[in-house]
Amino acid sequence: GLRVLEALAASGLRSVRFAREVPGLGAVVASDCSLRATELMARNVARNGVGGLVTPRLADARMLMYQSKAQREPFDVIDLDPYGSPTPFLDAAVQAVSEGGLLCVTCTDMAVMAGNSAETCYSKYGAVSLKGKFCHEMALRIVLHSLDLRANCYQRFVVPLLSVSADFYVRVFVRVFTGQAKVKASASKQALVFHCMGCGTHHLQHLGRATSHGSGDHVSPSSSFKYSAATGPPVGPTCEFCQQRHQVGGPVWAEPLHDPMFVEAVLAALERSPGRFSTEPRMRGMLSVIAEELSDVPLYYTLDGLSSTIRSNTLSLLQLRSALLHAGFRVSLSHACRNAVKTDAPPAVLWDIMRCWAKLHPVKRERLPDSSPAARILSVEPTLQASFALHEDANPSSRKRGLKRFPENPEAFWGPKARAKPGGGTAPSLQEKRERLQNKRTQQPDGARLKQFPCKRFKEGTCPQGEQCCYSHEP
Repeated sequence: GLRVLEALAASGLRSVRFAREVPGLGAVVASDCSLRATELMARNVARNGVGGLVTPRLADARMLMYQSKAQREPFDVIDLDPYGSPTPFLDAAVQAVSEGGLLCVTCTDMAVMAGNSAETCYSKYGAVSLKGKFCHEMALRIVLHSLDLRANCYQRFVVPLLSVSADFYVRVFVRVFTGQAKVKASASKQALVFHCMGCGTHHLQHLGRATSHGSGDHVSPSSSFKYSAATGPPVGPTCEFCQQRHQVGGPVWAEPLHDPMFVEAVLAALERSPGRFSTEPRMRGMLSVIAEELSDVPLYYTLDGLSSTIRSNTLSLLQLRSALLHAGFRVSLSHACRNAVKTDAPPAVLWDIMRCWAKLHPVKRERLPDSSPAARILSVEPTLQASFALHEDANPSSRKRGLKRFPENPEAFWGPKARAKPGGGTAPSLQEKRERLQNKRTQQPDGARLKQFPCKRFKEGTCPQGEQCCYSHEP
């Protein structure tokens, strides 16, 4: 008897699939604010014979969710999959979902969350994004921080089940609970990120601290807690490895991204129904990598990032994993990046391993400026003697089995298409736009195609309209 809301349904495809493929549903509400979309939904629902379950609604998604809250008819599952950012709908969603209900949120504005527009990211999600190698996982943590922050306003909190970064979007599945006592612990789940602008080393600074009375720093679920501000920062004025300054990002979610038991249950369900989904190989591969991830290690480093910092050739994934395992640390892959490494080893150990690698594969230090991060890191002798011999656990299980973990794009220029034009119709594709605007300043085909660009010489007052100028002269 679950009540499901697809708040931005468009053609209603997902609602129809819910009704046809998910057993035990009580009702599915497919909502959209477009009259044309609602008419299409009604046709699709009738064509698929699911009119008894799916109800198309012409409504603003926010008003619909606020009404369900006011009428005390919450939804057990709310699915938000908008074009771009879901932030306008999050406040209503965390109120309209039932106790312990499921909230599914998709974000396709990856440029904003990956550091290209940090100020826009803050205005939407309440966090500053950073343009680092770990940007895709940081995007997931920014979304979870934003969800938890909005839920906290109503004495609610989120528990992530699964958080996925795939292709050009991120999608998170969280359960929402109510509890004033547990909401107090939310500050200790958020952290600022200090990211070195030179070598890329990152550190996390938690915003709060939760300690149990009489047990020191050990937090037990059955004990009473004391909440206080965290102490810090974890870094000095400059990076201890390359003496460069730090960027500060966040706050981000610093707790685990996934529920291991839930991930294993989904994998088991796939095993019980072989061939049910056409994307089953990809689902199994990605979920297997997620199951192998270190849940208590936020963010990651990349092989090319570590190697390019010291200007050396890139070591292989197995070599770096073996060196960390021989040194006594845990290590895993990340589903968010093909060549990423998550480890509980401190940054000093990572750079010692890279210094040992540079001794085996010498770097031309005479070409390195003295102030460069590579020169400063390599000028220090390693205190750890790294071993790059193959460790028995270096090759992860998902890699040994040859699972389809990081599939390639199905075609060139594959990704989100241009936004639909207001009033109907579609905007030109991204590839068409690239071809039309390529070499726009050096080539002058026909003037009609370049009039949208202002003439620089006209702005300066010197353009005589000579040489058949093709640019706009509008003020």
